[in-house]
Amino acid sequence: MPDGISDESEDVVGVLTERIEARFDMSMDQLKAAVAAAPTANPDATDVVKWHGLLVEAQSVLERAEDDLLAALQTQPSEIDDPTMGLAHRVNAAATARDGRAMVVRWLLDPDAPGKKDLAAQRLARLRPRTGPAVQASAPHRPVGTAAPASAWRPARTAR
Repeated sequence: MPDGISDESEDVVGVLTERIEARFDMSMDQLKAAVAAAPTANPDATDVVKWHGLLVEAQSVLERAEDDLLAALQTQPSEIDDPTMGLAHRVNAAATARDGRAMVVRWLLDPDAPGKKDLAAQRLARLRPRTGPAVQASAPHRPVGTAAPASAWRPARTAR
């Protein structure tokens, strides 16, 4: 692949971690701490940290699945039984999840990736979480001693 990650995915997490550290000019631990301290300060960093965490988690799941499959294969005779085949499917699913998360991290790191400089990018920017509510979230303040409107005291209607 052109981005330095081989098809064998020998060390996907390591390669992407290095790219993240180079992009933000700090270690992953420093970047995580910065995002934790100010999650809205740099939405790109926040997204990268989130997806890197998901990637690390997926890599861990994949490694456990591979270990379980290897242990099962070592006890198998020449034929593979259904539970072992299930473990093989689990490895495939874990690899797919890990690869998908790696693709998201690569996309987040690529400023020229499709969808980052066009109408789709504008729509994505509108979907970013807001720093506060768009409308007033609490009831309007009523001075002490002022009566509530009569409509506030009407009993709820029951369905017939």
